[in-house]
Amino acid sequence: MCADCARGQMHWDRACAALRYDKYSRGLVLRLKHGDRTDLARALGGWMRRAGAEMLEGTDLLVPVPLHWTRLFARRYNQAALLAHAIHAAGGPPVAADWLLRRRRTPSQGRLGPLGRARNVRGAFVLRDGRSVRDRRVVIVDDVLTTGATVDECARVLRRAGAEFVGVLTAARALRTGSP
Repeated sequence: MCADCARGQMHWDRACAALRYDKYSRGLVLRLKHGDRTDLARALGGWMRRAGAEMLEGTDLLVPVPLHWTRLFARRYNQAALLAHAIHAAGGPPVAADWLLRRRRTPSQGRLGPLGRARNVRGAFVLRDGRSVRDRRVVIVDDVLTTGATVDECARVLRRAGAEFVGVLTAARALRTGSP
């Protein structure tokens, strides 16, 4: 369990990643995210399914972190949605690909610290009208968990909508280095 989860300050119940985000996995993730290598989603999704097997047991829905429509238009695909569909194809729960919406475009998180990232995504997500997660077990899917700001904001929205359990499953987890 990482320090963030141990402190219990996040809106999710549990987080799991298939890989450590490091010099070995970075290329895979970035080729999927920015290099049009959508074929990598199948392998990464299979690894995520295995890594998150315990958490996925009894899960009702996989909810990918949404892109703003302008970013989706430019990129042509949502890597989190591709991963969620690959997890489903590997025997995971159904995908609720359009249940969360990013209602405003947020600047890239790449150069922001933990507080800047949290401020950047605050209020950026909303549950689509007509969708209900009340009393359901949902797992948020994304490519990389860095500070957790994005998935935490998604989890906050799902919690407020009545989700019973909110998990997070990512392809990779960035680990902090150096002294705290």
